[in-house]
Amino acid sequence: MMFTIQHTLRFLYSGPVFVEPHTIRLRPRSDTAQQVIRFRLSVDPEPAGISHILDLEGNSASHVWFNGMHDRVTIMAHSEIETFRTDPFDFVLSPLDATHLPMSYLDPLSTLLQPYRTRQATADDVDSLSRDIFRKADGQTIPFLQTLCHTIARDFQKVARKSGDPLHPSQTLADRRGACRDLTVLFMEVCKTQGLATRFVSGYTGASDHDDDLELHAWAEVFLPGGGWRGYDPVQGVAVTDNHVALAASPLPQGAAVVHGTFRGTGVTSALEYEVSIHTSLHGSQYIGGASSS
Repeated sequence: MMFTIQHTLRFLYSGPVFVEPHTIRLRPRSDTAQQVIRFRLSVDPEPAGISHILDLEGNSASHVWFNGMHDRVTIMAHSEIETFRTDPFDFVLSPLDATHLPMSYLDPLSTLLQPYRTRQATADDVDSLSRDIFRKADGQTIPFLQTLCHTIARDFQKVARKSGDPLHPSQTLADRRGACRDLTVLFMEVCKTQGLATRFVSGYTGASDHDDDLELHAWAEVFLPGGGWRGYDPVQGVAVTDNHVALAASPLPQGAAVVHGTFRGTGVTSALEYEVSIHTSLHGSQYIGGASSS
């Protein structure tokens, strides 16, 4: 599938401020599932400097810094990407005992994956959900992931929540609703109860039943021996294929933020406006969508 994505963010300040260095993760990653064909990043006001880097997780990022004082910063990213994965199960779990949970990674994987297996919020209700899914999946790894993904998509309402960190999984369980980042964190925490390594992904998705998926989207990736990192979207209830474009991934949601930075100013307030347009094409068909907020 071919994606053309235009993503604009405007940080507006009520008065001139000193804009501290910002880290921007708006360049889609290039790997075996997707490749960037073209990418253009523009920042206004013109930065004093810009450095294109790989961050700790191997995400492509741009580090920008500014001189003087400004009352707004506009970041615009234009991306053209081709996605390839049509079969999310084109692998064989190896060794054989990886087919059943709890997952036990062999060294050196066990050591390397420890940050992705560490639970961020232990809770009895999360453990209870995990046991229920485990029973339904007869303890098998892939059925567990599919059942968990389908259960969250079916039983939890997707809502738009424009700002704020992901909710505690227990809060999402109690509410039976959440933004994509809330449902993703819940999915991740349930996976970790079974020893599975997971990470949080920021990106985009094409046409779906959720209008706000035309904005920035979130889902999870699970590390499966023999399959590597494999995506699961608990909002759509699917294993990720070529309808998703990944920007950044991290064991913590903060590490996959598309823009991170601060400003200095006395008595100054800030606001964020954004616009996203996504154009996809496949075998001659086209889909165009867009979203904006202020």
